Amino acid sequence: MDVDRSELTRRLKAEALKLGFDKVGIAPAVAPPGYGHFLDWLEAGHAAGMSYLERLAEVRENPGRLIEGEGAKSVVMTSMVYGHPDPAEPGPTQGKVARYARGADYHEVLWRRLDALLDWLRRERPGSNGRAIADTAPLLERDFARLAGLGWFGKNTMLIDRRLGSFTVLGAIVIDIELDYDAPHETAHCGTCTRCLDACPTDAFVAPYVLDSRRCISYWTIEHRGPIPDAFADQLDGWVFGCDICQDVCPWNRKAPPGRVAELDARPGLTTPDLIDWLDRDPSPALKSTALSRAKRAGIERNAALILGTRRIAEAVPALTAKLDDPDLGVRQAAAWALRRIAEG
Repeated sequence: MDVDRSELTRRLKAEALKLGFDKVGIAPAVAPPGYGHFLDWLEAGHAAGMSYLERLAEVRENPGRLIEGEGAKSVVMTSMVYGHPDPAEPGPTQGKVARYARGADYHEVLWRRLDALLDWLRRERPGSNGRAIADTAPLLERDFARLAGLGWFGKNTMLIDRRLGSFTVLGAIVIDIELDYDAPHETAHCGTCTRCLDACPTDAFVAPYVLDSRRCISYWTIEHRGPIPDAFADQLDGWVFGCDICQDVCPWNRKAPPGRVAELDARPGLTTPDLIDWLDRDPSPALKSTALSRAKRAGIERNAALILGTRRIAEAVPALTAKLDDPDLGVRQAAAWALRRIAEG
């Protein structure tokens, strides 16, 4: 046993926990075991319009490509619980926001802590080369999280930990230092449960462990640009950004702890935002420095219009009418669609 390496690994994990991460594990920088499944998923068209996934697919086969040279040895994986359960049901003019997006942008929250952990590593091993990754580089984070012992894949494709549940965000450091590796999480603990699959209102899971983005509320409300097709326009189920349904029903989240990092707690007005207000006033200031900015102003207002139309909210007519002249085609079409639905009664 390399005592020096083991001691560095122990101290690294202690530092990660001190920085606010809830769990940390270390995997070898190898080809991710699920890479073939990922390629099959792309080939089946399940990525929908997320062409960047296919464009960078080859890079995901080798984490060593994410740092200079070919010397990547370890992938340090961290997880952090975010937010709190919120049993409040939205009112008629309110929408729902996925829990991870209600607070500060999780990318920034993770980066600050990952950069601090990487700086610590570099002080301990001068000359080492590494990169902090917070869901912004072509790395199969869930694969390496499982390799690092952080949990198993649920049937809803989320990483689940027995204690922490699945409401966690993952961060990684790819480093050219050899560390002690954790045992992979080889077992799964979903059993015969299919609550996540059964609860999905759009049947986005074509099979256990297989999500078709073309049917997913999160995809349409976040990643898709432009008009949402009529076939899906009334299927957002009140979600103006993202969707938590398959996690909310998971038994492993019943006793999971709430998030400890205050920055990820919900900001005022972001749990169940007033959709008419977001149409009347540019929501951009509220989106700033949050994950909601991914959908941009146009995506948020498009989604808000569709939800109000689906619910046939008559008091939204003035705000929707004003959006018929919006510079964005998606917003204009959503407003027109919503007005037609309201007029139909």
